[in-house]
Amino acid sequence: MSPEIKRRGLMLVLSSPSGAGKTTLSRLLLESDPAITLSVSATTRPKRATEVEGRDYHFISREEFDSWIRKDAFLEHAVVFDHRYGTPRSPVMDALAAGRDVLFDIDWQGTQQLKERAREDLVSIFILPPSHAELERRLKERAQDSDESVSRRMAKAGDEISHWPEYDYVIVNRDIDRALSQVKAILEAERARRSRLIGVGEFVAGLMR
Repeated sequence: MSPEIKRRGLMLVLSSPSGAGKTTLSRLLLESDPAITLSVSATTRPKRATEVEGRDYHFISREEFDSWIRKDAFLEHAVVFDHRYGTPRSPVMDALAAGRDVLFDIDWQGTQQLKERAREDLVSIFILPPSHAELERRLKERAQDSDESVSRRMAKAGDEISHWPEYDYVIVNRDIDRALSQVKAILEAERARRSRLIGVGEFVAGLMR
């Protein structure tokens, strides 16, 4: 049996307005594909009852967040609904160098910064809801936010959606299983991109001996 071709890992970004399904898609992808790991962001927002430190987020103070910025320890950082979020640099770069893929559940602001810093490693997907009414229904159904918070998220959705042209791929999440299949197809195609196959020359040389 021939050895696997060595490749550099990729950064897979899923973005969407709140309620369009990126968090659910991220969870399903991680459960079904052991070759990809989640980038755990740091945030200044309070921890929810169901969240676990280090698994869902690194919960840090604003002062510590500022310190990380000064040390250039973030690949990207942004303010979302009055709280700050950032991606720690070292774990991601170590994973890519080792050939592991990293999944990001971030917004358009963070995606722009990743594009500036590591465009060749980035694959970005924007998840759209099937309609405005369905987006509002999903936000209310998940019961994580107050009515005021749902209204704020709906008001911001239009601005978030306006950034869809900045992404490599767009998926309309009418059905979660179909959307997941599309994400998986994109991931498999990008894993086979020639520029990421750092061991393909060695592999081909072996074929030609």
